Amino acid sequence: MQAEPAPRAKKRFGQNFLVQPAVVQRIVAELGPSPGDALVEIGPGRGALTRALLAALAPDQKLQVIELDRELLPLLRDLAPAERLEVVHADALKVDFGELAATAGRRLRVVGNLPYNISTPLLFHLLAQAQAVEDMHFMLQREVVERIVAAPGSGTYGRLSVMLQAYCRVEMLFPVAPGNFYPVPKVDSAFLRLVPRRPAPIPPARQAGFAELVRQAFAQRRKTLANNFRGHLPAEIWQRLDIDPGRRAETLSVEDFFRLAEALDTPGA
Repeated sequence: MQAEPAPRAKKRFGQNFLVQPAVVQRIVAELGPSPGDALVEIGPGRGALTRALLAALAPDQKLQVIELDRELLPLLRDLAPAERLEVVHADALKVDFGELAATAGRRLRVVGNLPYNISTPLLFHLLAQAQAVEDMHFMLQREVVERIVAAPGSGTYGRLSVMLQAYCRVEMLFPVAPGNFYPVPKVDSAFLRLVPRRPAPIPPARQAGFAELVRQAFAQRRKTLANNFRGHLPAEIWQRLDIDPGRRAETLSVEDFFRLAEALDTPGA
């Protein structure tokens, strides 16, 4: 068996490096970098996608990459001069993307092969800063992508589907088999596009309440809405919205959740 080239993948970082050039080129094609883009790559690893992005950008464009693994930093910094490639040593879950966008003077285009162990928290971290983001393109575990893009009534539709679809247009672009990574993961992956909706469908002051509404609706998937909201939603709200409280949350559309949130926010509701 061929030895893995240094630096080695670290399990604690959930690293599975993308090694198939054809997949890398397809990612760049779907992203379609343009002059003037403020492009940020999360989790560049050994730089397979980083190299392709640098080649696709204009000579005067800068690419920022965010990498937590200190051992990978020298390798990444050797890929291009600092004026073309800024390597940020940081945990993406703690990065202020609003500050990066303010420095760039425009919204960010964010791309990356995300470690499976932080993908959902990172999506919610970026969702909270969606005003700073133009779009997002991520390689994720296929099961997670299928949950994100799921339609109401399907077995995979749930809290993650509603929360991401409420704030973004979502699209699974293509599946990626395990053999395109090193080390080879035990699961399939897929490449996902998320484009934040503008204006945001829910005002900032009501977003926490919307998140709690969705959380409570899916608190116990097999229970009806009436059971999950017992004591919180009076019968007249269900009647006014023409929503049968005997249904389960997985049958409600994102628009139904918007209507529920608005009804709850209406004085006297």
